[in-house]
Amino acid sequence: MKSFNRIQLFRRLFTSSRILLVGFLLLILTGALLFCLPLMSTGEPLSFVDALFTATSAVCVTGLSVLDPGTDLTFFGQLLLMLLIQFGGLGFMTLSTLLMVALGQRIGLRDRLTLQSSLGQDALQGVVGLTLRIVLVTLATEGLGALLLVTRMVPRHGLLKGIWHAIFHSVSAFCNAGFDLEGGFITVQNDPVVLLTIMAMITIGGLGFHVLFDIRRSGGRWRRLEFHSKLVLVTSASLTFGGALLFGLLEWENPGTLAAEGLHPLMRPMGALFQSVTCRTAGFATIDQAAMTPPALMLTVLLMFIGASPASTGGGIKTTTFSVFLLMVLQVLQGKPRIEVFKHSISQELVNRATVLLILAFVLIVLSQMVLTLFLPEEIGSSFVLYEVVSAFGTVGLTIGVTEQMGDVAKVWMSAVMYIGRVGLLTLAVGLSRRAKKGESRLSYPQGRLMIG
Repeated sequence: MKSFNRIQLFRRLFTSSRILLVGFLLLILTGALLFCLPLMSTGEPLSFVDALFTATSAVCVTGLSVLDPGTDLTFFGQLLLMLLIQFGGLGFMTLSTLLMVALGQRIGLRDRLTLQSSLGQDALQGVVGLTLRIVLVTLATEGLGALLLVTRMVPRHGLLKGIWHAIFHSVSAFCNAGFDLEGGFITVQNDPVVLLTIMAMITIGGLGFHVLFDIRRSGGRWRRLEFHSKLVLVTSASLTFGGALLFGLLEWENPGTLAAEGLHPLMRPMGALFQSVTCRTAGFATIDQAAMTPPALMLTVLLMFIGASPASTGGGIKTTTFSVFLLMVLQVLQGKPRIEVFKHSISQELVNRATVLLILAFVLIVLSQMVLTLFLPEEIGSSFVLYEVVSAFGTVGLTIGVTEQMGDVAKVWMSAVMYIGRVGLLTLAVGLSRRAKKGESRLSYPQGRLMIG
């Protein structure tokens, strides 16, 4: 009887949401402890706070860094960084399932339910097979990206170093991490092969595995795609090419960015497109972010806030959340009874979730900006702090130099923001909330009248 009660208590305490939260946290702490080892750094061993920040940024596939991975980390440090990026991109439960399959362990119902939650699947059937397919697609895509990058990295760095740089950047791009070993991607801003490869990897990783498998299943035919895939593809394409157009208009004559002396004039359109792609949670920068005009900075903040798509390697509030909220606004303005798009309607429950997520994200960002302002030099403007906070929350990794000026308290706070951005605000809220007891919601009160607007 006592054993049964313990099992019941364990199941009540460790829900699927809480398992995901604890799993990511343990992975971060393990990475932080390993980064503190002397063999990971070329100079003095990292302090625990710097190691924690680096591990969090890697596991949360962000890319913000208080060090230069290409010079401050040894090969073992860079290898650990890449592994944490890979584990974080795949997700804790995907990694656990792969390990259990490799060891011949039986995957129980509870593990399947947690896996189903982490992958955003409606059905429980086939989640283990889906997980294995995700791993295979990830490795195959990263391998192809590495082969393409080898053709450019080997001439730049030699055989062994070039191969390593190609593998590292392929993993970092597909996982939308943004870490690089080049000392900044401005050094490759005139190389179309590298830029096109990195943009393709970012885009594929940011669409979400569900969309990728749906495209394959439907043979790429629009009419056979699921509603979710259609909304994701249209929203992603609109944000990518619309953002590129706006960046081109805003920065075309800016001598600090698209009109910089080192950037070839024919590469300006690709520079605008790359900026639009990378600020959707990737974090690679081919132009000086601090030199952008204020409107371009705010456009970057908006795109970072939206982020990638659900069940992908990216962060942000997600493209579907943004789409649902935008469609809700249009529905209210047009006086329609429900949201309808692509011959489908969107339930009120999804609208409520999107609204709650937006509000929670807004509150977190405003609160973080207020807190960080207290621990940063006064000369740093609030807009720059906002940029850095949104970059952390959206797990983007673009920076305008604020991160390197942070003290220990600010680094720990930003680590928490990156962690929340990766696991998801709703996952965190559900994981920390108390589950309603049976019978608590049976009582129904009459609806109250309320004036809005």
